[in-house]
Amino acid sequence: MPTASPAPVPVLRSVLALKRRWTVALALSVAAGTACTLLLPRVLARAIDRILAGAGPASATPLLVLVVVAAVAEATSQYAAPGGAAAVGGALRSAVIRRVGADTVLSGAAGGPTAGDIAARLTGSAPQAALAGAAVVHTVAQLVTAAGAVTGLFLLSPGPAVAFLLAAPAGWLLIRRQVRRTAGHGESYQAAQSEIASRLVEALRGSASIAAAGARSTELARVLRPLPELARHGHALWRSQRETAWKVGLLAPATQVAVLAVAGADLAAGRLTPGGLAAAMAYATVGLGGFGAAQSLLDLARARSAAVRLAELEAVPLPAPGTAELPPGEGRLEFRRVVVRTGSGPLLDHLDLTVPAGAWVAVVGADDAATSAVAALAAGLLRPGRGAVRLDDADLAAVRPEQLRAAVAVAFADPVLYGETIAEALALGQLDLPEPQLAAATRAVGADAFLRRLPTGYRTPPSDAPLSGGERQRVGLARALGRDARLLVLDHATGSLDTAAESAVLTALRTHAAHRTRLCATRSAALAAHADLVAWLDRGRLRALAPHQTLWTSAAYRALFTTDPAGPTP
Repeated sequence: MPTASPAPVPVLRSVLALKRRWTVALALSVAAGTACTLLLPRVLARAIDRILAGAGPASATPLLVLVVVAAVAEATSQYAAPGGAAAVGGALRSAVIRRVGADTVLSGAAGGPTAGDIAARLTGSAPQAALAGAAVVHTVAQLVTAAGAVTGLFLLSPGPAVAFLLAAPAGWLLIRRQVRRTAGHGESYQAAQSEIASRLVEALRGSASIAAAGARSTELARVLRPLPELARHGHALWRSQRETAWKVGLLAPATQVAVLAVAGADLAAGRLTPGGLAAAMAYATVGLGGFGAAQSLLDLARARSAAVRLAELEAVPLPAPGTAELPPGEGRLEFRRVVVRTGSGPLLDHLDLTVPAGAWVAVVGADDAATSAVAALAAGLLRPGRGAVRLDDADLAAVRPEQLRAAVAVAFADPVLYGETIAEALALGQLDLPEPQLAAATRAVGADAFLRRLPTGYRTPPSDAPLSGGERQRVGLARALGRDARLLVLDHATGSLDTAAESAVLTALRTHAAHRTRLCATRSAALAAHADLVAWLDRGRLRALAPHQTLWTSAAYRALFTTDPAGPTP
């Protein structure tokens, strides 16, 4: 078996290094703004005293220049902060997608991230982690501003500075407590979000099974089971923020009153000028602005929790690409004790199944997610947590990717049409694909007629092609049939076809692909009836492998085909 690839450079660190120009721009603009803020009280005091002494309006020129510079710095920071967050957030998402999507294989091992969990981290954790750079810059700037304001106040007059220092520590204690509480609740809140997303994706995958079993209410309750935990941590976050807000809100004016009282006494005693009194109040206001570091520290705490959740994805072992050659063969497919698990339990449980070379096997079961997993395993798009899937006695996990893709063709329930034109979408970028072979496949599934009716026929861009769901499925089927692959895999690829269209496709599978091994995950009784054998899955295991006519005598088997309760005549 191939070994896991080496652990990569931590995602957050590498992305932040890549996008450091945004942080540098923000830091420079915030530093300029901080300098202006600290200079402003002194320049304001000097302007007031000079004007009161009879100097002209020109005395206010330095003050106006300082205000303009501060405004430019603030505008720049307002652009750099969201711009940097957007750029870093996008880069984080790209890095995570490349990480978990490497080799296009998702692990079926227990403990691995589910699709819902990954989606929650991409949409929730990545934007919060992207706030780290801005949070650090603003936190440092606010703390420096507060320290500079206290220093300026002390140089102006020690009395008001002492009054400020007696009142301010209570605010910092509140902030520290708030940050600690927020970090814990924020991490738990994100974990509950991921759990709900994971359960929702699982439910969507098996929606047909859930509807057929009449279990919608039960499944909805299962999906929303973490909701009380989510609400508990969310309300705890809001309560903590509200409590800190009103306490700091009361502390700020109390501090200002204390500074004003002491500065007023100094003014009365002649130790301060009127401009000095204005400067003292300005420094007190600037110093209280340091309490704004609370929000920056909260952002930093949330960014740290989000970064931890993103970094956890790096612990997922990446399977190394296979290096083995695929031996010649006719497409014999084997599942040996295959186990695939999801967040809620086993999807496939020690599955043993052999598909003879050249045979047509339909895979049916009450759980569409399980039958789709069999198709994905056969196509090499999913690796089992345990066991092995072998094609002509070669482990698919060990086969070179380019050989695997050439040997296996896949059609999906919702095919995506890539390329500049429908013709390119059919060829999937394989310019060496024989055109007569592809044309024959397109005619065989009944797609040629409606494709020729498109605005510019096969040269129509996919985005301009008004195709229904069934027509898209037939294009996807033609794409798979047109390739000279030894194994053809259909993952519920006929579910949107009407009876006539499905009949044409089944005929093509019987005649056009007669020399290939065919594995079809399906809910269609007609498809199961046409197949040579039906693999009936029950709770992740093979319950029976027999012709459709043989299995049709079982009421439990007939109940699987809810879209056609009567079923075909065996």
